[in-house]
Amino acid sequence: MSKAITRTGIVLLLAIMLSAPSWASSGGPPWGEDGSLTINEGCTCHGGGVPSPSVVVMVSGVPHAYEVGTTYNLTIHISTADSSQGGFLLWDGGVGSFNSDDAGVRSVEDEPTAVSQSSIGNDWVVPWTAPASDSGDIAFTLVGNAVDGGGANDESDHWNILSFMISAPGAGTNPEGEELALRTIAVGDYQSLFIVEESPEAIEQAHQDEMAGKFFTQGNLYFWPSLAILLVGAIFQRDFYESKFGGGPPHLDKSLAVPQGIRRGVLGLIFLYATLNFIQDDWGWGYYLVTGFLTFLCAYGVYRTVVQARAPVEVKDML
Repeated sequence: MSKAITRTGIVLLLAIMLSAPSWASSGGPPWGEDGSLTINEGCTCHGGGVPSPSVVVMVSGVPHAYEVGTTYNLTIHISTADSSQGGFLLWDGGVGSFNSDDAGVRSVEDEPTAVSQSSIGNDWVVPWTAPASDSGDIAFTLVGNAVDGGGANDESDHWNILSFMISAPGAGTNPEGEELALRTIAVGDYQSLFIVEESPEAIEQAHQDEMAGKFFTQGNLYFWPSLAILLVGAIFQRDFYESKFGGGPPHLDKSLAVPQGIRRGVLGLIFLYATLNFIQDDWGWGYYLVTGFLTFLCAYGVYRTVVQARAPVEVKDML
């Protein structure tokens, strides 16, 4: 019985540990992690630790300047092309106060003057009440993250951070004395929200181009190496039949063999140097094949010259 209880406890503990990331994401970004504050550095546990312009973080209903004791409804919206769920973290430095009694909004446990979402979504209305006295300009920071719902903090989740300012009382009017309208502030790349669908013709054309490119590449890849292999095989076959049935290679006088060997050796070194440079600079297999084959031919030419110079002198060679 005790062993069964122990096994059950271990399974429950593992389930809690594995489900912890999903619980954390549903309650909003944490206030701090590993000694860093999310409100300053963003959601470093998501998306490789860097902000992504693909996440559009938007807040509307923001006044140009606050009136003391006045409540403003700040509407937060998180948009991204590939994620339907998100969360936020909003803070004003503790100058004003947020109403966290509304549905979907809660105060942050580690910093009660900041607010976050109580459940994942895309839109939240956060009432913010300005301070009871003039406190000067107030700086806000809004962190928004977009998650894929997989329950783990990984590189498929992304985030962005928005900083904005609400001016002190009296700065929110135009020269005619009229109060300026509420504004919308956002950060991110709006173009990333729209996925352009290609026409069927364009998709088919791209498919055909891809197939043609593959046929061309594969055709060259098989044709030219096969040709090189056949030529090398023909060279060795010639040497074999010459030594087996032809009595060996013909004699070449040293006065002719030495300069010929030097020419072929120098040319082979040039082609070898070119081959190594092509490989180092990644020019492509076609260049390696051509210069490498020419290097082989030059090396074979040097070998052929040495063999002919060493061949015995026959009567026909002295006539």
